Amino acid sequence: MTGVYERALGEAAVDLHPKVRDRYSLAPDDGTVCVGRGEMDITRGTLVLPALYAMTTQNMLFPEAGEDVPFSVTTVAYTTEGGDEAMTTRRAFDFGGTTRLFDSLTVWDAEAERLLDFLGTHGRIASELHPRVEDGVLVVAGGRQWARLGNRYVPLPGPLAADVEVRDRYDETDERYHVTATVENDLVGHMLGYRGTFTQDQTASDGTPDELRIVRGLDRLPPR
Repeated sequence: MTGVYERALGEAAVDLHPKVRDRYSLAPDDGTVCVGRGEMDITRGTLVLPALYAMTTQNMLFPEAGEDVPFSVTTVAYTTEGGDEAMTTRRAFDFGGTTRLFDSLTVWDAEAERLLDFLGTHGRIASELHPRVEDGVLVVAGGRQWARLGNRYVPLPGPLAADVEVRDRYDETDERYHVTATVENDLVGHMLGYRGTFTQDQTASDGTPDELRIVRGLDRLPPR
């Protein structure tokens, strides 16, 4: 089956490491939930602490940092209420007595042939994604961004937008996935970053778990 990232990459998808391609090939009719578990080193900036605390209510970014933080990532593909192919990614970080979630819904806009990401359980921030392949590694950079207010999209100007890059690779030596993510901003500098490794298992599922159907009522996408 073809996943949303494969649609965006086109022929370049064959250049991904087979394990990475398999991880991102989830399609709505697969009936599969993928769960990865590992540890992450997490950093965050100091100038954005108030904003990071506020974002925890939306399951977006968070203010905690640390090394060897237990981590899980759950992915599942389905079709949104608006008829678009999508993939939920739920990242969970265990900081002892506190667990922080970072949710995103990645949507393939077939009409515009572009990949979109909606951040947080309610998708208050939307961003274009630009994936590419480098030596078998999936590299994803953020593009134009919007604040989503119901069915309205307000463009975020450069100073308010974030520069995002994620690198996802598979290492044959330790047989683990390695991920690095950074979120930066022109005004405040470093916002959040994490780096770590994990293993992944796939399980069969009768439909998409309700708690992973995030960003409800998404029947209109950002302007081209």
